[in-house]
Amino acid sequence: MDRLKDKAALITGGGAGIGAATARLFCAQGARVCLLDANPQALRDTQAKLLAEFPQASVHTAQADIADEGQAQAAVQTAVAALGGLDVLVNNAAMRNYAALADATPAEWQAMVGVNLVGTATMSRWALPHLRVSGRGSIVNVSSAHALIGRKGMGLYDSTKAGMLAMTRTLAFEEVQHGVRVNAVCPGSTFTDFHIGRAVAAGKSPEQLKTERAGNSLMGRWAEPQEMAWPIVWLASDEASFITGATLMADGGLSIM
Repeated sequence: MDRLKDKAALITGGGAGIGAATARLFCAQGARVCLLDANPQALRDTQAKLLAEFPQASVHTAQADIADEGQAQAAVQTAVAALGGLDVLVNNAAMRNYAALADATPAEWQAMVGVNLVGTATMSRWALPHLRVSGRGSIVNVSSAHALIGRKGMGLYDSTKAGMLAMTRTLAFEEVQHGVRVNAVCPGSTFTDFHIGRAVAAGKSPEQLKTERAGNSLMGRWAEPQEMAWPIVWLASDEASFITGATLMADGGLSIM
C-alpha cells in the first residue's frame, strides 16, 4: 500500500464525494495530502475522518473558491508550505447548473466557466512551478463521461467538462519537457453525498435513488466514489509513468452503449 509513498498531493473539491474518497486512498497509499474546498465544515469533517482512520497520516486543509485567483494562489502556497512541496494536483472541484442551453444566461455561463475551466487552469498555473521541481509531477483532471456523451439539462456542466479534456491534452504537450504528466478521468454516475442530498430534498430515499440510472452504464448501477478514486491514484502514481495526455473512461461502459 505504498503507490504514493513520499508524494505530496493537493486535492481540490476534497471535502466530500470523489475528492474525499480520493484523499482517503491517497492516505492509505502513503501520500501527504492537502484538501481544498470552499466548504469549511466539509473540510473539517473529512480531515477528522481521515485522521481517525489514519492517525499517522499528514492531512492538511485549505479553504478557497478556486474561481478567485488570489484564493487559488494562496491555497497552493498553503499546501506547499504544509506538505514541503507538491508532486500531485487533483483538479476535482466543480460546480453544476441544470439550465437548458436555450435558457442559460451569460452570468450562469461565466460562473460555470469560472470554476470548472478557469479555476482548473488557475490551480494548475500556480501548482506547476512546484510540480516541475518535483521531477515526477502529475496532474489528474476529473472531467465527466458526459464530456463525450450528450444528454439534456446539463449543457453548461458538460461543455466545461469537455473543455477540461482539451486543456488536459494541451497541458500534457506543454509540460512534458518539465517532467509533468497530465491526464483526465471521466467518471460516470457516482453515488455521492451530493446526489443523495438532492434526492432526499426531492422526497426520495437513498435506496430509491440507487434503483435509478440503471441504464446509465453497461454495468447497470451507480459507481461508488472509491471506484473513481482508484483510477486517480493510479494515474498519480509512478506506475503510470508512461501515461500522459490520456482520457480514462471510468463510466461502467456508458461510453460504448
